[in-house]
Amino acid sequence: MSKTIYLDGETLTLEEVVQISRHGYKVDISDEGKEKVKKSRKLVEKFLDDGRAIYGINTGFGKFSDISISDDQLEDLQRYLIVADAVGIGASFDTEITRGIMLLRANALVKGYSGIRLLVVQTLIDMLNKGVHPEIREKGSVGSSGDLCPLAHMVLPMIGLGEAEYNGEIMDGKAAMEKAGISTVILQAKEGLALINGTCAMTAVASLAVYDSIVLSKTADIVCMLTIEALEGITDAFDKRMHLVRPHKGQLDVAENLLKLCKDSKLTTRQGEKRMQDAYSLRCTPQIHGASRLALDYVVNVIETEINSATDNPIILGDTEEAYSGGNFHGQPVAIAMDTLGIAMAEYANVSERRIERLVNPMLSGLPGFLTPKEGVCCGFMVPQYAAAAVVSENKILAHPASVDSIPTSANQEDHVSMGTIAARKARTIIGHGQYVLGIELICASQAVDFKDAEMLGVGSRKAYDVLREKVTFMEEDRVIYPDMDKAAELISSVKVLESVEEVIGKLN
Repeated sequence: MSKTIYLDGETLTLEEVVQISRHGYKVDISDEGKEKVKKSRKLVEKFLDDGRAIYGINTGFGKFSDISISDDQLEDLQRYLIVADAVGIGASFDTEITRGIMLLRANALVKGYSGIRLLVVQTLIDMLNKGVHPEIREKGSVGSSGDLCPLAHMVLPMIGLGEAEYNGEIMDGKAAMEKAGISTVILQAKEGLALINGTCAMTAVASLAVYDSIVLSKTADIVCMLTIEALEGITDAFDKRMHLVRPHKGQLDVAENLLKLCKDSKLTTRQGEKRMQDAYSLRCTPQIHGASRLALDYVVNVIETEINSATDNPIILGDTEEAYSGGNFHGQPVAIAMDTLGIAMAEYANVSERRIERLVNPMLSGLPGFLTPKEGVCCGFMVPQYAAAAVVSENKILAHPASVDSIPTSANQEDHVSMGTIAARKARTIIGHGQYVLGIELICASQAVDFKDAEMLGVGSRKAYDVLREKVTFMEEDRVIYPDMDKAAELISSVKVLESVEEVIGKLN
């Protein structure tokens, strides 16, 4: 990508995080950002010249904060901090998450409250632009003092240690830097702490999870409406007048989306035509989907604030030439938001699985059993419903909040921690499960429609059906179906279904 996004620590958007992390957009530091970094660094150097004792600059860390560090040990202090904190466990983050971590750390430093040299920030930017991606292990952060562990793994290649992926190959961190033509750095006072004391790992995971949740929320309305039409559902339940008497924004938005999607449908029915009311999984869609949207709105606000925040410690206050040791590194805002997101997204999969059951159960659908033309000899879509049930059940376990737990660290100096990175990772897994469950529903609903007439679908639902049918054909008899499930989930996660539908009916709420 040729487009460059400039960082100033103030204006980075969620969409730009996705563009840089997932789609490889380039990054640079704005002129204003460079000046803020320089000003903050000069103040740290002044503190040192004045002999002021300031946490993390010339003292130890955590429980050792009362121990003074001599000038000749300051570089060792920062290097040892990185080495000591790189204790990650398990697999490495996906490349898009790693890029997000690097981006958000750079943006936080550019805000100008961290006292780091511009050279060091530029090194991180160069790594991002040239594709030197540190191997950052997923597990090991308790979310306070920030994401010390994953961010330490991010820093290792910067100082010639650790491992990194470059041009598709995982190699020694120093070798990756050399191959990319990037010089390693020797960290000076405050710089190691500035690089690792913050919430950028949990926030990187959260940012991509939130973006995917926005897509999932709108796509869930699309897939649900296709199911409602396949089952000749009643549209009276979506009348705006009814929702205005309980005017939650999410509920109103979903009801409007559903009617927009089924415009010109010949499959939907009115109250009393075939039955007086539908099951909750159809009739209560505005209320169920809408509640998750209310939660998502709150989460979006938290994450958009966090991606432009200074979250390290101490905070260097230029106007009054002070350094305050506070708690901006604490991940609690992100932790609670991510636990909330996990619960909200789990509900999309939960109700989607119930709609799948209504499609495949002949006692509920009036369609051939398990949507197969060859009942008995073929199982049809019997077992994809099992798979949906399995991940929905797993989601229920994953939705247990991480933020309600805390294990004290650093000899009880850090006696309440957020577990925010765990909360963010769980939410991301739940979203991935949701994409698969909705993909299964999309396949089943399209199969059900083919027992009727796709020409009778509403404008928006027909487009979703057509997009699916470009990749997945009608199942006349049993076949290996997991590739179809993969394709359907990909159509949802890649935004293909949403974008294609919006091209014909306009933007959804």
